[in-house]
Amino acid sequence: MAQQNNQDYFVYVGTYTHGDSEGIYVYRLDGATGALEYSSKITGVENPSFLEIHPSGQYLFAVNEVSEFEGEDSGAVTAFYIHRDTGEISYLNQRATGGGAPCHLSVDATGKSLLVANYGGGSVTAFLIESDGRLSEASDFVQHEGASINPDRQMEPHAHSIMIDASNRYAFSPDLGIDKVLIYQLDAENGKLTPNTQPWARVHPGAGPRHFDFHPNGQYAYVINELDSTFTAFRYDASAGTLTEFQTVSTLPDDFDGRSHCADVHVHPSGKFLYGSNRGHDSIAICAIDSETGILSPIGYESTQGQTPRNFGLNPEGTFLFAANQQTDTVVTFAIDQETGELNATGHVAEVPTPVCLKMLPCG
Repeated sequence: MAQQNNQDYFVYVGTYTHGDSEGIYVYRLDGATGALEYSSKITGVENPSFLEIHPSGQYLFAVNEVSEFEGEDSGAVTAFYIHRDTGEISYLNQRATGGGAPCHLSVDATGKSLLVANYGGGSVTAFLIESDGRLSEASDFVQHEGASINPDRQMEPHAHSIMIDASNRYAFSPDLGIDKVLIYQLDAENGKLTPNTQPWARVHPGAGPRHFDFHPNGQYAYVINELDSTFTAFRYDASAGTLTEFQTVSTLPDDFDGRSHCADVHVHPSGKFLYGSNRGHDSIAICAIDSETGILSPIGYESTQGQTPRNFGLNPEGTFLFAANQQTDTVVTFAIDQETGELNATGHVAEVPTPVCLKMLPCG
């Protein structure tokens, strides 16, 4: 068990390249200490903000969060080959997503399909992954429809993420613009998305659902809402792909009166804790999860020791949390208390320009 807890990882960091960043950065994580050591980078790729790793560990995919690609109103997605001995990546190919500002992506469990959420276009796009890791032209495209109550952010759809459940049968896309989580039946073999019998689950008006994660027991799912800084908890019926809301919890302290917007959410591998990032309050909100009911109980809030924690990651063992502070160019390592869920800064801080997303692959 000690050896498993000390597993080292290659950590891939997606960034925005409109500042000092040059592309995707590769670090090596010391599984014993939580320290991140710079290893390599790949340049020449624009705004590779969010990343995903193929189940084989051979390929990495990145959205290109742009609104124009090859003269069209579209973003793009790029495929890379991973050199497993060094963690370095090499360019394979690039495809248009058909929707602007793609901001999130997921690969299905079989490694045959890639799904992308287009924020600007309010749509989701599917691609088939070829045997050599390259992407096909889009195999499916679904345009979201509707609006909600926030006149600045919700006058049109804004798909913010797309996640696939453990059964690999259903895909879920929180759409900030319409206050819904869209639910699709996934045909991974053919790269197709079909609206589910329950086509969507609603969150409260003005919430702005952004990211989504499942409890490891498969019975609960949690959405973090960007606009009103809340978690929404759902019961999940994996046989039918349906969501039933049962709780909403604030991600902010009662006495906070500043401006803040949520970003990322992750359930701890043990299923005991839920974490969410606050941009403005610049913290990680921590909740305990009742194993019998899925009900959330706020535990506290930990400063990320930087500004605008857009995303964060946990190593698969759940021993460390890595907060990506976008505005202050750092990734800060916190040790996770396995009994309480509380976060304790380790003192390890990696300098990374405009970090957005972290994905991990075991070394060796």
